[in-house]
Amino acid sequence: MREVTIKIGLERLDTQEGITVEALLDSGATGLVMSSEFARKKGFKLKKLERPMQVRNVDGFFNREGPIENTVEVNVYYKGHVERTEIDVIGGQKWGVILGMPWLECHNPEIDWKTGEVKMTRCPEECGRQWRPVQGKSGWEKQKEEEEREEAGKRRKEKEKKKTRKKGKTMEVKKVAEEWEI
Repeated sequence: MREVTIKIGLERLDTQEGITVEALLDSGATGLVMSSEFARKKGFKLKKLERPMQVRNVDGFFNREGPIENTVEVNVYYKGHVERTEIDVIGGQKWGVILGMPWLECHNPEIDWKTGEVKMTRCPEECGRQWRPVQGKSGWEKQKEEEEREEAGKRRKEKEKKKTRKKGKTMEVKKVAEEWEI
């Protein structure tokens, strides 16, 4: 059976630092999960749950590493979509991050199970702006600067288009006025 994974960006909210990770898409998982080892290695700030949550693995047995006791709050970035979410932290996981049914239901991606291609064509509008890894730059501040430059360029082009349209309309009015001898 083929495992489908996607490369996502995770932003630590306490430091605004970002990392890229290969996440497993798992329609059998009832939540979003991060391995405790991955969370520790990457320095995620853990948020203690009021009550631990028992978890059953796919085989029906309780997770031998114990219940979910912590979560991490992160921004998740993938192909133009961003969302702030809490991910459950649990031990004994092969994958650093698993995106389960809550994420799959929300974004409803098109998944080609033969090629592993994942298209985000049916997301709700609130998914947000695009994230892309930037070579040679560290942190999300550099990414935000690049996005701001792109946005400023788009605004400048739109302003030029409006100016051109206005100029074109003025020329049309002058032409009509000349034809009608106004």
